Amino acid sequence: CHFLYVNVSACIFDWNDGLFDVTWSENNEHVLITSSGDGSLQIWDTAKTKGPLQVYKEHTQEAYSVDWSQTRGEQLVVSGSWDQTAKLWDPAVGKSLCTFKGHEGVIYSTIWSPHIPGCFASASGDQTLRVWDVKAPGVKLVIPAHQAEILSCDWCKYDENLLVTGAVDCSLKGWDLRNIRQPVFILLGHTYAIRRVKFSPFHATLLASCSYDFTVRFWDFSKPNPLLETIEHHTEFTCGLDLSLHNRGQVRAGMNLLFTSLL
Repeated sequence: CHFLYVNVSACIFDWNDGLFDVTWSENNEHVLITSSGDGSLQIWDTAKTKGPLQVYKEHTQEAYSVDWSQTRGEQLVVSGSWDQTAKLWDPAVGKSLCTFKGHEGVIYSTIWSPHIPGCFASASGDQTLRVWDVKAPGVKLVIPAHQAEILSCDWCKYDENLLVTGAVDCSLKGWDLRNIRQPVFILLGHTYAIRRVKFSPFHATLLASCSYDFTVRFWDFSKPNPLLETIEHHTEFTCGLDLSLHNRGQVRAGMNLLFTSLL
């Protein structure tokens, strides 16, 4: 996909390469950032549809992930790339603030902690989940989370020490940062690589995942039988999903667009 469709009175932004990820500003409802196959990040304003406000081009390969900090008072963006680096950005500055090196494979996912200022996690094709502090020069924590490429990670909204990873081995694993020797849960059921996983914003133990097996699955890792529901309406790979912050149980997933409700 070389264009971004934003349904805020129907804006369409065009870019000359594939767009892999998008993140909204926490302080301005009109501003968002996309990451693309040419290694660049683009800042867009839905009130100004002529083109990007700024373009940042520092990654040397595909910029596969981008996330805007949710911590109040921070205006920080983190990006992850196939060049094996993560970069820290302030949208008001025309260049990256810092580059984080250490991964030995493609970075597929970068996600800010919703609890700890300046802290983010990254998931990589080198089979590790890593936790970083923007105030420190090196990696804070390395977790050998899977024996396969890790395509997605997310931070629990209710527990600052809990993250989940989704991988090519078709499993989801939960990790407590205070004790990383063993996962606190393992969820099995997908039959192909897990492309995206998201914790619920309303339930501490609920999460959703989507996979190249064309399904979206809902889980409650606190239950003996954690798989709650499997949605099989997609006819193409499901590459992404998100859970609504406004409507409990509403999920959006794609490539085909799916809205579903989970009680």
